Amino acid sequence: MIYMDNAATTRMSERAFEAMRPFFMEQYANAAGTYSFANASKEAVETARGQIARVIGAKPAEIYFTCGGTESDNWALKGVAQAYAAKGKHIIISAIEHHAILHSAQALEKQGWDVTVMPVDETGMVSAEAIDAAIRPDTVLVSIMAANNEIGTIQPLAAIGEVCKKHGVLFHTDAVQAFAHIPLNVDEMHIDLLSASGHKFHGPKGVGFLYVRKGVKLVPFMDGGAQEKKRRAGTTNVAGIVGMGAAAEEAAANMEETMAKVSAIRDHMIARIEKEIPYCRLNGHRTERLPGNVNFCFRFIEGEGMLMLLDAHGICASSGSACTSGSLDPSHVLLAIGLPHEIAHGSLRMTLSEATTMEEADKAVDALLEIIPRLRSMSPLYEDFVRKQA
Repeated sequence: MIYMDNAATTRMSERAFEAMRPFFMEQYANAAGTYSFANASKEAVETARGQIARVIGAKPAEIYFTCGGTESDNWALKGVAQAYAAKGKHIIISAIEHHAILHSAQALEKQGWDVTVMPVDETGMVSAEAIDAAIRPDTVLVSIMAANNEIGTIQPLAAIGEVCKKHGVLFHTDAVQAFAHIPLNVDEMHIDLLSASGHKFHGPKGVGFLYVRKGVKLVPFMDGGAQEKKRRAGTTNVAGIVGMGAAAEEAAANMEETMAKVSAIRDHMIARIEKEIPYCRLNGHRTERLPGNVNFCFRFIEGEGMLMLLDAHGICASSGSACTSGSLDPSHVLLAIGLPHEIAHGSLRMTLSEATTMEEADKAVDALLEIIPRLRSMSPLYEDFVRKQA
């Protein structure tokens, strides 16, 4: 099997798995316990809080554990909205946000909030200048993702953060795809809230965190307990948190080396596809791009057909976000960058990790060289197109 869907989820690292092991069978105490048996659980959670904080230049006390990126995104938007409603009821997001942000914003609209959706250019880039112009006196929050989960475009966070700081507006970023993959610093980028999820960087599923800058007001998203300094109720997922902390520390330590290796394989795949497969389009920014993201649209092709035939070759890939893989509609991200429906339907996302080899990359491209002509041979639209080109 060749696994190229790391944007959907990653294989847990051995270090993270071994770090978690004792907290299932030996040190299984509830971290909220008042007896000495609970001390190891408490200490492990605080160690993980520090490990995660160091990756983004935050203070450990500013890290709040959640069940994952979706909860963190929901909490950031809805928690800030409730806390700052007296100041104003306007927020700004981008057109290519993850559905956790888009749907949270839609929920706020039903409660009377005004949401401005910023367009992106053909590479998926958001303009800091456009955000500057869109901010109003009643704007309380700007939420722009750090890097897109489908096309890999990395946003100009520092420039956007500077704009938000100038206007006294809170800045949240969904960093689920970016955390521990590319350098992020919450102070240098003026980020007030940041979401991430453990399973995107070789940690476990079902655990994530929300960074909240000291002094930012945030209404609790879940009620029922005093965990996480009374901000996030629920029994502490000790094992998951420990695994996420270990994975974050490991990924951060190897980040520079990993970025260089994965980017080289990514660029090799992109170059081969553009050279050897006609009528294709690279989606996303060519240079401001996640190291492991390869996203193309192939004309006269249905994405689902490609995925099934790639699977027959033992290659795991996707046609967009894993959260919407059951949808028949084209990606909202591809439509936002200006692609027509018929081309957007032919999208393929291959996302690499440090475990991906150059040999695997070539095998994937070789498979596409066989699959795409096969699928195009079944398309009357392609036959007509070729006839007109002759």
